Amino acid sequence: MKKILLSIWLLGSCFGLRAENGHQLWLRPHAAVPVTVVVPTKKSVLLAMAKQELQQGWQGSAGATVTLSLKKDKAIKYDGFRLSPQKIEATTDAGLLYGAFELLRRQQTGQPVVDEVSNPSYEYRLLNHWDNPDGSVERGYAGQSIFWRKDSALVVTKRDKMLWQEYARANASIGINSSVLNNVNASPLILSAEYLGRVKAIADVLRPYGVKTYLSVKFSSPVLLGGLKTADPLDPAVIKWWRSKAKEIYQQVPDFGGFLVKASSEGQPGPQDYGRTHADGANMLADILKPYRGLVMWRAFVYSPTDKDRAKQAYNEFMPLDGKFRDNVIIQAKNGPVDFQPREPFSPLFGALKKTAVMPEFQITQEYLGHEIDLAFLAPMWEECLQSDTYQAGPGSTVARCTNGSVYHQAHSAMAGVANIGLDTNWCGHDFAQANWYAFGRLAWNSSAKSAQLAEEWLKLTFHDAAGGTTQPATYAADWSTKFLTSMTQLMLASREAIVDYSMPLGLHHIMSATHGHYGPGPWWAPPGMRADWTPGYYHQAAANGVGFDRTKTGSDAVSQYHEPLATQFNDPATCPDEYLLWFHHLPWDFKMKSGRTLWDELALHYDHGVQQVRQCQRVWDQARPYVDAERFGVVQNKLRTQSGNAVVWKDACLLYFQQFSHLPIPAAIEPPMHTLDAVIANDTPPRPLRQPRQP
Repeated sequence: MKKILLSIWLLGSCFGLRAENGHQLWLRPHAAVPVTVVVPTKKSVLLAMAKQELQQGWQGSAGATVTLSLKKDKAIKYDGFRLSPQKIEATTDAGLLYGAFELLRRQQTGQPVVDEVSNPSYEYRLLNHWDNPDGSVERGYAGQSIFWRKDSALVVTKRDKMLWQEYARANASIGINSSVLNNVNASPLILSAEYLGRVKAIADVLRPYGVKTYLSVKFSSPVLLGGLKTADPLDPAVIKWWRSKAKEIYQQVPDFGGFLVKASSEGQPGPQDYGRTHADGANMLADILKPYRGLVMWRAFVYSPTDKDRAKQAYNEFMPLDGKFRDNVIIQAKNGPVDFQPREPFSPLFGALKKTAVMPEFQITQEYLGHEIDLAFLAPMWEECLQSDTYQAGPGSTVARCTNGSVYHQAHSAMAGVANIGLDTNWCGHDFAQANWYAFGRLAWNSSAKSAQLAEEWLKLTFHDAAGGTTQPATYAADWSTKFLTSMTQLMLASREAIVDYSMPLGLHHIMSATHGHYGPGPWWAPPGMRADWTPGYYHQAAANGVGFDRTKTGSDAVSQYHEPLATQFNDPATCPDEYLLWFHHLPWDFKMKSGRTLWDELALHYDHGVQQVRQCQRVWDQARPYVDAERFGVVQNKLRTQSGNAVVWKDACLLYFQQFSHLPIPAAIEPPMHTLDAVIANDTPPRPLRQPRQP
């Protein structure tokens, strides 16, 4: 333990010498004042960490005494804590560490510290890393994996341990307690003895911060790694192989969390290959992990290329299995029914599965929201989903309450986020993408948290005094609050909506090009031989008679997967919210919108508004120069310039493409196109033959 604490101290000392390059995240060091920390007599690394953090970051009264206390308290749930200005109580060591970080956060952001209990909304708060054994990251935009690398892949270096330690500390500071170390499109290599040795090394570094390790596993591993002839989950030899593998893992990592499984989906093997159900596959693994208190997180991202409506597939496959899963199985469902689109209605599985634990899966990495280029604060998107009312148990049955155990009794609850972390100096590729890592952790802890509060917290922790405010005039603090904090909070809160507007407004979805990894417009994209449901035309269905996907009762009837009154509301274009209109309806170009404008004019105005919003973001950021360090200011400024240009491409390409069907003029009130459709399509042509994309 002494070696670990010494390395933490050295790490903190190094932080103080670094330039503002974003590597410190929201944990930038501050000059601490003396504090006495009284800890329980019990010895543990987690308690030592809690004491260390308070001593190194205390911003309260000099010479104060803070007491950390372990005690039984029915009001405290999971790793929650009871907080007061000079005392933290919890039932677990991890709870005291989380309480220490919360106390320091409130001191640094100026929030009051009052007597209250803070309990996590979800028992397990996970990051899913789509990292591969060769060091690449699927849908990763921040460099190579922090866990795996191609060259000397299994050698653990001091630099590795330092980076994992920084990562674990950042997670603990926002309440994240679990990490899935590898891609859901899993390689069987991850379960080999050699790679499990590296898993052990990672787990040993994450453990002192209360972060458990999990692995994604390939369902056919008994065949690919074990040499069996089948991976049938009911075959005794297969069960024996998995039981032996679980024993091997737990010998290396005694607190191993469990498995994440993507099966019978997008070509990934699964129980359906053997005539079995998802429940058969998940329960086999769950029974094996049960003695170790391990979990199986079974993804509901499934769809068939022959299905009439991809959005209906998960519901159709999993609803008949409700109540047939073991209590240590959690169904992991993406926030929407298709695939992490800029905007989707919530997945109808939330609340509909009443006898089976379901966990939301959000995408922190910006696969469809501008990669590491575009500034997109995603907390409003996640808040929108979590607070959506499913009505499954009456009004107030929000997605959050249906998944965190408030509405239905379930043995476990969890929330997952697909990580946006890589080897880039600032971890996330874009300095503002760090805010999404931060916001995910805070929402997993408190699903009722408001996006505005999270944005303000992150800005204060990440940028306050970044330009050396102590040497500025006496008005600096007030100026920073009014001229930076307020304007930047507004910028962040509007950023995701701007991307929706200039890319896929009014319920349009999946109309990006796959040529450049889902970055940029591509409503025309349909290479020969490509699966229909991997092409934009499948979704927008633009034609002379209109645009949109008909999911009404006379269409695919996806509306019927939602509980009343939503089914009726979504079914009628007069009552369907505008933001989901073309998700549920195929409407004529001259359809009269609630605004009184035609659908075509409304669509054009949304595209133009998105462009103007990004330009406003540029102006706001340019005015922030006095309050930001030069390095990060320049990086963000350049990215906003690129985003602004790309937003124009989105607007021009989509309007010009759809105009071929509408045969209507682009409204005079919006900026005329700067590009031709032919030029945009020509730029979208790949330099080499296309490979069919695989999405996790």
